[in-house]
Amino acid sequence: MTDLASFAALLSPEGQTLLAALRDYDPARELAVASRLRRDHPAELVSAALGQARLRQRAVAKFGAEDAYRMYFTPNGVEQSTRASVGAHRAARLGELGVRSVADLCSGIGGDALALARAGVSVLAVDRDPLTAEVARANAAALGLADLIEVRCADVTEIDTSPYDAVFVDPARRGGRGRIFDPEAYSPPLSWAVEAARKAPRAALKIAPGIPHETVPAEAEAEWISDGGDVKEAVLWFGTEPGARRATLLPSGTSLLGRGLPDPAVRPVGRYLYEPDGAVIRAHLVSEVAEELSGGLIDETIAYVTSDVLAPTPYASAYEITDVLPFNLKKLKALLREREVGVLTVKKRGSAVEPEEIRRKVRPKGPNAATVLLTRVAGAPTMLIGRPAGAARP
Repeated sequence: MTDLASFAALLSPEGQTLLAALRDYDPARELAVASRLRRDHPAELVSAALGQARLRQRAVAKFGAEDAYRMYFTPNGVEQSTRASVGAHRAARLGELGVRSVADLCSGIGGDALALARAGVSVLAVDRDPLTAEVARANAAALGLADLIEVRCADVTEIDTSPYDAVFVDPARRGGRGRIFDPEAYSPPLSWAVEAARKAPRAALKIAPGIPHETVPAEAEAEWISDGGDVKEAVLWFGTEPGARRATLLPSGTSLLGRGLPDPAVRPVGRYLYEPDGAVIRAHLVSEVAEELSGGLIDETIAYVTSDVLAPTPYASAYEITDVLPFNLKKLKALLREREVGVLTVKKRGSAVEPEEIRRKVRPKGPNAATVLLTRVAGAPTMLIGRPAGAARP
């Protein structure tokens, strides 16, 4: 049975019955489950249903249980699709720009198309892989959005985007050997996506968050997005604010716009240390956060901000620092034992030492908690010991 035939079988009443039965199955018991189901169902259909059930379980982290268990996935689709919260943010921003129709090029399983349709935007979703296109079509139907999403199996380079208010391009960034880091090795290449964006009134290009700033086109706004503190992606916006750099933090939607500030001065470690959100760091907006906090850097190459002021900010986590010591494992172990620290959080930036190695060697024990930040201060390997600002003292 071909992949397309197997997928079509999943959409049949029998396939739907199997998927419903497998919603909460335990993958560790897959052999026993498969043997039982094969007594009443074709072996190939059981295999297809088990595969889809596994993908749905993986997809819950991105789409939430309510949607994930109604949707359909391919292995690449789960891996490469946009997290629902990020897609909703992007769709909302396009809506605020007055966009009512989008050509979604390289649409994959349709994650972004679904977010756009939920925002009231009509979408042409294009993917060149027949199975992926069928999955996207099934997802639009499963979530009741088929009236707003047209799925087309085609080469994106052959699509006329002129009838649409905006273009969205999500090039494939994985190949046979894993993640692709060269934007010109994307499929299609970033240069093609940029040209497609330039032809549209508005455009958004999804790219890897590690893209070098110098490769961002001058007329594009670059936005780095984190969700729950983890950097998820970057977007190049066309038709918005040329040259702007922005960091957006989800789920709050708080956004920091760059002002082109010079690098902060390096200063001695003060009472508080701030760890900027990853999107802020990727967007090169640590200076904006440092100015907000009346702070400086502990090292010119390290994105930690120090200040004697404790100020609430959504853009960084604050730690109250109690000790600043040269890196020395024996001294750290003795200090933690003396303070009866059993709950130890180890963070690092600019250090070659792994947090797990520290925990293993110091063997923390006791009722109290502490945070150790392994880093460099003015070029020297350093241990900063403290606690999240506001935490109770031991």
